[in-house]
Amino acid sequence: MAVSPELESLRRIAPYRFVSFSFPNPFLGHASNPYGGGGGGGDDAGECLRVAALDSPLPSPPVPRTAAMLVPAGRHRDWIFSTRAGHLHLLLSTQFSRLILVGPELSAPSPRVIPCVALSDPDPAHARLLPLLLALCPMAAFRDNAVPDVPLLSFQDDLLLLAPVKFVTGPVVGEMVIEDVAIDSAPGPPELHRRLRFKRMPCLVQTQVRLCQSPAAASSLLLEALEGSDGLLQPEVRGSLVQPYLQAMVAGLAVIAPSIEESIQSGVRPRCLCAGVGGGSLPMSIRVGLRFSVLGVEADGVVLDVARNHFGLVEDEFLRVHVGDAIQMIEDFSRRGESDMNFSAVMVDLDSSDAMCGVSAPPLEMIRGSVLLAARKILDQHGVLILNVIPPPADGSFYKGLVDVLRQVFLELYEVDVGNGENFVLAATVSPETALADNSGHFLTELRKLAGGFLDHIRKI
Repeated sequence: MAVSPELESLRRIAPYRFVSFSFPNPFLGHASNPYGGGGGGGDDAGECLRVAALDSPLPSPPVPRTAAMLVPAGRHRDWIFSTRAGHLHLLLSTQFSRLILVGPELSAPSPRVIPCVALSDPDPAHARLLPLLLALCPMAAFRDNAVPDVPLLSFQDDLLLLAPVKFVTGPVVGEMVIEDVAIDSAPGPPELHRRLRFKRMPCLVQTQVRLCQSPAAASSLLLEALEGSDGLLQPEVRGSLVQPYLQAMVAGLAVIAPSIEESIQSGVRPRCLCAGVGGGSLPMSIRVGLRFSVLGVEADGVVLDVARNHFGLVEDEFLRVHVGDAIQMIEDFSRRGESDMNFSAVMVDLDSSDAMCGVSAPPLEMIRGSVLLAARKILDQHGVLILNVIPPPADGSFYKGLVDVLRQVFLELYEVDVGNGENFVLAATVSPETALADNSGHFLTELRKLAGGFLDHIRKI
């Protein structure tokens, strides 16, 4: 039987190589069908399945290992599973050299509201797929005539229900999706959230806010609420920050608490520059909860429209947003040297635009010495630069290098471990600070409401 050149190439591991194809559905009419009952849009998810294989960018061992994953029922169109960028993130979260995704074809329909239920017993499905999975293993995996083990991995997140609300496209970030979700908040009751994700980095939730139901829908069940979400679910504009890394970023302000407290007591609003707005959760919380004057800079105007229309971003005299390159704006402000361009805090929540490096933040452009010097120049004498940091999975030296360059520019450096295995927050100060030993003051009281327990996890490094 003739084999296509693409499939023939799978005999060897090649960094970043991605191959997808249709394959006759081995689950048709079988009790092991993971897509039965309409989960994939039909009783058996169609006559063919989509099979996608991706090789890791990391160096491969002499005997490379392969793993597979069944796409969760109903989520085959989710960018996590249908794009190369999402596939790469899944692969980099494992220790395997090749990851094979198996699921319904992308043309298969999916329900309006998708139940996110894990496969109860994957073993029967694994047995049906095993001949295909072995055929997709590289030849080196069969060293000494051994038959490789190809485990079937499971995907788990905190979603109970998922309902896409709207897809839009921006000139800078490309395609994005606004989606309403029911979150498993055990041991508490489930919560309704609204999220924003970009196709270029589908595994990274750009913005997440709580939703409140209108009085007309207050008694609805979760499924009913999401099925009729248009107009019945609204973002909590004055709610607490949902994403832990944003709470940790806000906690970073504690290192300059005496200076901020002094400004507030004198009737002067502290000023904050937010590099990266997304759905607006961070600038809104700082403006409303901490009484700052906030300037937000977002690269894509469509993202700002989404923030206004779907996430509760409201501009006023103390919260202004601009479309532009935040890094360029920092450099421009620095060159001007005007007194009204000084800030108490510069908060950087920018991710890399290179999806093929995996999820990472901030972009390399932000951590150039000249840019960090510009950021220091626009801070006042007690100012702080706060960075959301996601080290690239393929670069173990990134975090240490960032810490080293920050030490060269700023006087003191603090770290907050977000605790999710991905994010760290770094806070770099212009002058020596003593706030961590002082828990008094109105500002710290309000800050604790937003930052929660992260104030107790700030450490000087």
